Amino acid sequence: MNLARKDRTGNQATMEQRAVRRIPEMGYYLVVTDTEATKRCYFMGLHKSLPSGIQHKLVIKVVETKTQNMIQKCLELTAYEAQYRIPWIVFDRDEVVDFDKIIRDAKKAGIHVGWSNPCFEIWMYAYFGSMPAIHESWTCCSKFGEVYEKRTKKKYSKEDEDMYRRLIENGDEESALSIAQRKYEQCRKNGYTIPSQMCPYTTVYELIGEIRSKESKQ
Repeated sequence: MNLARKDRTGNQATMEQRAVRRIPEMGYYLVVTDTEATKRCYFMGLHKSLPSGIQHKLVIKVVETKTQNMIQKCLELTAYEAQYRIPWIVFDRDEVVDFDKIIRDAKKAGIHVGWSNPCFEIWMYAYFGSMPAIHESWTCCSKFGEVYEKRTKKKYSKEDEDMYRRLIENGDEESALSIAQRKYEQCRKNGYTIPSQMCPYTTVYELIGEIRSKESKQ
């Protein structure tokens, strides 16, 4: 009770003021994904790769839920301290029936979308210099696993917490960003603008590029 009185009289910082002081200077990225461990391991590895002086300034919080619940979960979590949380959903084409609709609905709700067609592995493929024309998720995962093992000398596992570190140590992230951008231009040139038709392609690079851009300005 004494604390509450102090808050009301201004003798002590209010909860809102304390929240403001906790705002990460470089952003709070809320990334809601499907329940596949790959994305969690990747983004946690990305955050860990940032210089120690930046890690507390830029938050990457990953939350997993079912694909059909991603938008609602993202909205629920963004509503809390919405003034500085940057909402993203990250998911794959795979066999998602409402793939295009989920993307449209998310954007209408003000949520950024990092989608991959056919799967997240097509983005990681780019670290090794290519984004091959593969249309089936299982084939993409299998082929990527072969390349990953050849380059890293480790078997590919979706639950490998060192996945991101191995990618940047044995691949080239700057090249991956460029490859993804070229794929976008290629899709547009060929008349493909609907996400489910844009394959292979991913918009995950937009999120990675944004984070790395903020890092480089520090």
